[in-house]
Amino acid sequence: MTFDELYKKAKSVINPRQLSEDAEAGGVGAAILTESGNVYTGVCIDTGSSMGFCAEHAAAAAMITAGESRVLKMIAVGWDGRIMPPCGRCREFISQLHNDNLHTEVMVGEGVIVPLRELLPYRRSSAGAREGAISSRPLNVIMDEISEKAQARGLTPEVLESLL
Repeated sequence: MTFDELYKKAKSVINPRQLSEDAEAGGVGAAILTESGNVYTGVCIDTGSSMGFCAEHAAAAAMITAGESRVLKMIAVGWDGRIMPPCGRCREFISQLHNDNLHTEVMVGEGVIVPLRELLPYRRSSAGAREGAISSRPLNVIMDEISEKAQARGLTPEVLESLL
């Protein structure tokens, strides 16, 4: 399945609506393709108390409910049709559902596809430590490395900024 097809599936579930005084849903849609070829979709739920969740979480929950956990491709689309990169929480969440999900292809902008591992250069390990993190490295050095990797993958400064 192509990202164009996944884009259409993610966009098809978008339906922004007010659920109550304190909650709204459907402003972002996500679609994930599993290794068995199934596609799961979900929408975001936003609450006044910040207990909501992203569309990627909703799609992943549907996937887990169906007994799957390996994600091959992932995309999120805003109500305006703009492709949105996953937030840090979603990146970490998807990476922890299956060991091979670090290889998940993620569309982070129009025509820009990167493996999930490149969006998580210092991801949380199962032991609770940060893989690859060295406390003596200044943040600007780490950010320069991330910027170089992003530019090598063809990410524009605008897309890179939206990822951070």
